[in-house]
Amino acid sequence: MTNRIIFISTVVLSAGIIIFGVIMNNSRKSAREVVSMAKPDIKGTVTAKRPNFKPAPGFTLSDINGGEKSLSDFKGKIVILDFWATWCPPCRAEIPHFVELYSEYRSRGLEVIGISLDWNGQRVVPPFVQENRINYTTLLGNNEVTDLYGGVGSIPTTFVLDRDGNIRKKYVGYVDKEVFKKDIEALLQEQGT
Repeated sequence: MTNRIIFISTVVLSAGIIIFGVIMNNSRKSAREVVSMAKPDIKGTVTAKRPNFKPAPGFTLSDINGGEKSLSDFKGKIVILDFWATWCPPCRAEIPHFVELYSEYRSRGLEVIGISLDWNGQRVVPPFVQENRINYTTLLGNNEVTDLYGGVGSIPTTFVLDRDGNIRKKYVGYVDKEVFKKDIEALLQEQGT
């Protein structure tokens, strides 16, 4: 019986490591994709083309202290909106990045919002937040909010919103801190702060 438990545990752990590797590999590919928003005009010079950005859907969710927060509470801020769970290895790997980014950029208008998709979130998320010294807003998600954001099928899924509340980037899977830092710096520069 003990050998069977060890075998099953080994298989489950191996599968988890493989899935984590696939997610990280895919996220690195998507993070490297660059979309040019400039086009040459008739004279051959480059002019900026302002794309039509999609507004982030509004929501109101419970926070880990039993209060409620709405996306509109963060109007005028650059927002990193991260869908995650306590049991998700790539989600857990990103959390220290968000803690550091929030500490570095909050005075310049950054807000990080973690939306937990844990079952029993009210029970498991608050101690996790405390243990991991999460310094940013943590909310308890549900199916309604994931549906608003296109049916979040994988976690972590992270959106970067500009000060006008538009979705500027979407990342599925683990993303390096430097990618988010570049996004934040670009939005700060673009919006003159």
